[in-house]
Amino acid sequence: MTETLKSMIDHSPIGMVLFNDKGEVLCYNRSALTLLSMDEPLLKIEQFSDRIKNAFHEVLKQDQLAFRTGAIRFHFKHFYENDRKQTLLSISHDPEFMELEKIIHGSFDEILVTDQTGTITKISSRCKELYGVDAEELIGKNTIELEEKGIFKPSLTPKVLEKKEKVSCIQVTCTGKKLYVIGNPIFDDEGNLYRIVFNSREVSEIEALENRLHETEALLDQYKRELKHLKQIVLDKKEIVYKSNSMKQVYELAKKVAQVDSTVLIVGETGVGKGMMARYIHEQSSRKQHKIIEVNCGAIPDNLIESELFGYEGGAFTGAQKQGKKGVIELAEGGTLFLDEIGELPLHVQVKLLQFLQDKTFRRVGGGDLVQVDTRIIAATNQDLTKLVKEKKFREDFYYRLNVIPISIPPLRHRKEDIPVLADYLLERLNAKYDLNKKIDGEVYQTLLQYSWPGNVRELENLMERLFVTSEGKSITVSDLPEHLIEPKHSSTGLLVKNIYPLKQAVEEVEKQLISMAYETYKNTYKCAEVLEVNQSTIVRKMKKYSFLAGGKNHGNH
Repeated sequence: MTETLKSMIDHSPIGMVLFNDKGEVLCYNRSALTLLSMDEPLLKIEQFSDRIKNAFHEVLKQDQLAFRTGAIRFHFKHFYENDRKQTLLSISHDPEFMELEKIIHGSFDEILVTDQTGTITKISSRCKELYGVDAEELIGKNTIELEEKGIFKPSLTPKVLEKKEKVSCIQVTCTGKKLYVIGNPIFDDEGNLYRIVFNSREVSEIEALENRLHETEALLDQYKRELKHLKQIVLDKKEIVYKSNSMKQVYELAKKVAQVDSTVLIVGETGVGKGMMARYIHEQSSRKQHKIIEVNCGAIPDNLIESELFGYEGGAFTGAQKQGKKGVIELAEGGTLFLDEIGELPLHVQVKLLQFLQDKTFRRVGGGDLVQVDTRIIAATNQDLTKLVKEKKFREDFYYRLNVIPISIPPLRHRKEDIPVLADYLLERLNAKYDLNKKIDGEVYQTLLQYSWPGNVRELENLMERLFVTSEGKSITVSDLPEHLIEPKHSSTGLLVKNIYPLKQAVEEVEKQLISMAYETYKNTYKCAEVLEVNQSTIVRKMKKYSFLAGGKNHGNH
């Protein structure tokens, strides 16, 4: 049994040395020699290091004592055997010590660990940079004593001991560093304070991190704004939506036309989407990398339309810029010029534009030199140009030069299968823009299909926005629709004749009342023409006839 016990102790990974009270070695095992890195027989305490010798003498005055040197743990404990005092030294290797040391010394923050009295047990190598003192010199020192010596101040230990919770402060070191320090108490299983862990970081580093954080947040805000802007661009960009075969044929033709530079004339009622068709042709063409410029010929006074289109030389007329000005034809170089309401173009300007369509050259107002540009012309009108030609209000040669490839867009009432898909698309865009989820009640579609839509797609677009804003709840119902949209099942003019009048007089009276009512409502002859489904020039002429206007051409303000 004695040999077995001796063999077990000798092969134990824990080194053991037994001393008597005089410091003489009574016995030891092989692991003790290995862990102590000694190769001579162990006879007495004087053979050991000063740290071990001092600990041996100290333990004689108390029950036990432990300390560590690197990864080696030493534990002294004395006891009595047959009334003789003996001391056992246990030596063990801590396999986790090096991992813990690497973690502490590899930390970006400075880490300092004390026992429950504030005595330093561990400290990372950053202490040299912060305090100007090596780690070995600080191990075993009390933090309050170091404060008194001016190594750092104030010490956070008293606050942690008092509050027994995590505390922080700004600390200044003897090297002039300013630190942000956090002290965190560690408790044992019985709830007693066991260790205090301090994390320190230079305030300048924290300020730099805060600045980078603010920069990142500002950059993030910028990206959010740009993303919102891009999202809005996508929402604002109208897609081509249709279901009818008639519109399918129109867009197939437009796609073919886009591949060549021929002049295109788009005809159709107000609001059918002539501008959208012009943009589609431009985007499908080889000119899409350049700009498309849109001009409403009916919105520009006669005396300005020529200079707006062709530009002018400096000093060409009173009020002209000294350096002159390019017209929209030049500004659209390489791209497309869309001339809406081409029927409103004055005759003398038609002549000049005809020349440009024939040889791509023109003269600026007040200029003598020919200017040559590569600009494609797309024109549009809601008027009957052939009728204007017969009335000598539109040049025949200009009409045939414009009408190389005509594209006629049917009104919405002639392609009613497009109404539901357009309504759904318009509502979807509004839902995406305002982050809502409104829907259209089934009965609403039937009402929309029965309506005549004099304002075409534009009227439907305005209606959907109105319903989106004014409807309550998540569904748009028939009760939300405006009264004028709910037409009676049996057609009626809404007129009541009580007396017999000459037919001509009756027609004129109705005509007069309708124009008066429309003008009182819209205050604009273009809008009056739109709702009454006639040309704007007709409205102006009738208003002169019935003494609503004193004279002169109307441009939308009368």
